[in-house]
Amino acid sequence: MTDPNPNQPPRKPAVGDGQDKGADVQQMFASIAPHYDLLNRVLSLGVDQTWRHTAAGEALAKAPRRVLDIATGTGDFALMLRRRAPYATVTGSDFVPKMLAIAREKGDKAGLDVTWEEGDALDLPYPDASFDAVTCTFGFRNFSDYRQGLREMHRVLAPGGRLVILEFPPPAENLFGDAYRLYFQQMLPRIGAMVSGDGGAYTYLPESVLAFPKPAQLLQMMREAGFSARYRPLSFGIAGLWVAEKR
Repeated sequence: MTDPNPNQPPRKPAVGDGQDKGADVQQMFASIAPHYDLLNRVLSLGVDQTWRHTAAGEALAKAPRRVLDIATGTGDFALMLRRRAPYATVTGSDFVPKMLAIAREKGDKAGLDVTWEEGDALDLPYPDASFDAVTCTFGFRNFSDYRQGLREMHRVLAPGGRLVILEFPPPAENLFGDAYRLYFQQMLPRIGAMVSGDGGAYTYLPESVLAFPKPAQLLQMMREAGFSARYRPLSFGIAGLWVAEKR
């Protein structure tokens, strides 16, 4: 997608932007790909790694042999899964080629055998029942259609397979949530802009979190898609873990 005015910067994704959202998100993440890992560490004070380890434990609890990490980005979580489950084949899928290029480089340096493939989470290029576990860490909120994404996850999972989604739910309606919301809306975009040079990308982040379904709403979507599901808040609800089984 191109902006109608070439003198203006690329338009950032608008929450609820429908069909255009995917293309805008793809463009945005391509622009911040070189700084993505550093920003994750800085903006979460390193806590995101703890969350990922917790999510990996859930994803690997049933010793899956075939694992798909959707919206893998620069591959951090797919590589973590491969380290922790050397018996498993791990595929990392994303629709941003610049992110996947970084993931491949990291995998090569680490000597870890992960298959990196370009793919659309709403139309996954895999047959039915191809995987024993599917994961998505901090990418699900960028889907332009949550229900379609869940249907595709359900389709590619084998019966009894496990889905793990790690995401930022909207801040709780309490004092802690108010303080976190202030940080998210005021401080995070400024820090992100200083590190990446792209302020718009880190304005989009709090907007997308505030527009994300509440934990109970996402649980209901998962159940409607054919999963049995449960939710676990992490770090006082700053992050959340949805764990589901294909019925």
